Amino acid sequence: MERRVSEKPILGAGIFSCDSISSGLHLSGFSEDFSFERLRVNIHIQRNIDRMAGQPICRLLSLLPGKKKPVSPDTRPRNILIIMLSEMGSLVLAQPMLGYLREKFPRARIYALVFEKNRECLELFDSVPPQNIFTVNGDALFALLRDSIRVLRRIRNQDMDTVIDCELFSRISSIYSGLSGAGIRVGFHPHTQEGLYRGNFINRPVLYNPYQHISEQFVTLAHAVCPEAAGRPLVKRHIGKEKRSLPRLEVGRDAMNALRGRLMRDFPQVEGRPLILIYPGGGLLPIRAWPMDHYCRMAKDLLEKGYGVGIIGLKEDHGLAQQIAKALRSRFCVDLTGYTRSVKELITLFHLTKLLITNDGGPGHFAALTPIPSIILYGPETPVLYGPLGKNAVSLHAPVACSPCLTAYNHRNSPCDGNNVCLQSIPPETVLKKAYELLGDAD
Repeated sequence: MERRVSEKPILGAGIFSCDSISSGLHLSGFSEDFSFERLRVNIHIQRNIDRMAGQPICRLLSLLPGKKKPVSPDTRPRNILIIMLSEMGSLVLAQPMLGYLREKFPRARIYALVFEKNRECLELFDSVPPQNIFTVNGDALFALLRDSIRVLRRIRNQDMDTVIDCELFSRISSIYSGLSGAGIRVGFHPHTQEGLYRGNFINRPVLYNPYQHISEQFVTLAHAVCPEAAGRPLVKRHIGKEKRSLPRLEVGRDAMNALRGRLMRDFPQVEGRPLILIYPGGGLLPIRAWPMDHYCRMAKDLLEKGYGVGIIGLKEDHGLAQQIAKALRSRFCVDLTGYTRSVKELITLFHLTKLLITNDGGPGHFAALTPIPSIILYGPETPVLYGPLGKNAVSLHAPVACSPCLTAYNHRNSPCDGNNVCLQSIPPETVLKKAYELLGDAD
């Protein structure tokens, strides 16, 4: 099944931006000219706010009368809100859940609440009408508070009867659910597990299962809305052995020709060479990055075999790209960080290139929507839970005793000292062997 990527421009350049409002936080280190408007909500600040403010707010909401009152299981939803403030890759992995909801409740209107920078990703699919997408700015504290008040008013005005909270690591999404006015509130609940406290007002509680792929767990959340969901824990559905699949996003010929032309004008030296893309950045979680030396050794071999190498990432990854280019000293290694201006352009680029080699993150999941084969390197997280759904993807993961260490139980706050042996243990030779197999260039 194919879907055509929208031809309208998609604003914003946060192609590889990452994590949601997470749990925990550190509020130290503000300068004297501090202001709430300028406060950037980095991952450490996110964790502190979530711990210091999120926990008491969730407890307070749990005490309000009627919050724990169960809703009749025969209630058929009319307006369903999906809350997903995670990184862009999770929005890709949530597509099977959205398809499940459309199949089970064809008359229901589907809405979504996402971070403003992630809207462009959701608009690639037909799963949620653009006018039904609510957004909040998660980059600055004051903007987040302002937008939260605004969006909650809009949600309550839409008369939501069902909210599905897909978050594991944050409490802000649970607070949105509790204040939405919806009678059915679905979300992950700790039951007998420690941690993950997000309030007791979730009246369709689903057990988080760290042994099932997150796409299946999202479908389980959707199933909790169905009348047939019963028992304790709530959902006891059987899961098939077949891996969930994603729709293939078709890119128009004009878009491909335009981007190909721009590439050849800007980097004429790579014309005639098959282009391999690498994404060496780690986003807000640098611990997820394969060592730069490994990338250099691998890229050097690819260049010697006659391939071109394009380094992709955000503009903020430009320094890292320059370090790799300097180490390689080849005009056939080009810096493409910040080059694609939207998710649509990134997906178009994947249609023009031969292979993607990437750290765990958004690019690998976007590649699953295209024909490009990809190699994704895992360590602090596991492909068992977060592997891409594309058939052309290969996940590499070294079995180290402490890996994976980023989980829902530690709010993705790894105890590792930064010495990510799990990723260091994947040698460039292993990646190259798999790369040449995918390229049909194996010895």
